[in-house]
Amino acid sequence: MFSRSIFRLDFKVALEEALDRRQMSLKELAELAGIPPATLYKITSGERDPRLSTVRAIVMALEPYDQDVIAIIAAKFLLDEIGGEPIEHNGRKIRIKGYTANTMEDCIVAAVRAEKEGAAGIVCAPILATLIERIVDVPVVILRPDSRTFKEAIDVLCRKIE
Repeated sequence: MFSRSIFRLDFKVALEEALDRRQMSLKELAELAGIPPATLYKITSGERDPRLSTVRAIVMALEPYDQDVIAIIAAKFLLDEIGGEPIEHNGRKIRIKGYTANTMEDCIVAAVRAEKEGAAGIVCAPILATLIERIVDVPVVILRPDSRTFKEAIDVLCRKIE
């Protein structure tokens, strides 16, 4: 996440990495953040240190997360069961946005899309979580199946192989 990396790295390096990851030019960032392109060029050339207001504008442009939207990456039948109704958490309505995925490639694309669309976090299957965590800068949580789900699947399979 850019806002975290600026404290670990030099601001210029963190900004360049964030732009590379998003395949975004300085000019595009300047437009998105409402900052003159010359200001960004001076910052990245080391000619000027950024003002706090400039850092805030850049962070908001690069991390436009909607804290009220959570993405779920799953097969369509699971998303249909969950539905799209908002849930309430600590007095706040959280919208759930489903991203259908049937292959690993679908999952990766869905995770990137969810982040670009501003999801505050992603819920996905355990097998995907570590991969997706390497790709996106939002929190990723594992959807853990319970033992009842496994027992039901085993029962269905046993009926099929009888």
